[in-house]
Amino acid sequence: MSKEAFHSDELIGMDADDGPPGYDSAAWHTAMYENGCLYTYLNEDGIPVGGAVLYDQDDKVIIGRVFISPLYHRQGYGIRLMKDIEKFFPEAVVFELDTPLNNIRTNALYQKLGYEETGRTDDTVSYARHRDIF
Repeated sequence: MSKEAFHSDELIGMDADDGPPGYDSAAWHTAMYENGCLYTYLNEDGIPVGGAVLYDQDDKVIIGRVFISPLYHRQGYGIRLMKDIEKFFPEAVVFELDTPLNNIRTNALYQKLGYEETGRTDDTVSYARHRDIF
């Protein structure tokens, strides 16, 4: 599902067959699962619609990546997944993530959810959301 989700970014101007390290590797996903970092996101019918790689660091959660199956894009699952991540870690004070600068879809999503830009490079934007502004 991760592979298809990241490949669908081509539809919004990203490079074809591109994604973050390990996005298309079963071995990488297995390792993330075994380390307790890979989460599967289910819809209300119990069907997997996406997932997330999350790193819990005491009062901070680093959102390594989130992905929604292209079959479920534009149905609100990205917003629900992000809100559920925040609920799943009630002790976290801050949530941090980054996304490609030219990915219009993800930048708009994070801004809509109240994530504030904390930095950028030539190709990446970093965001954070602090619990005190929820």
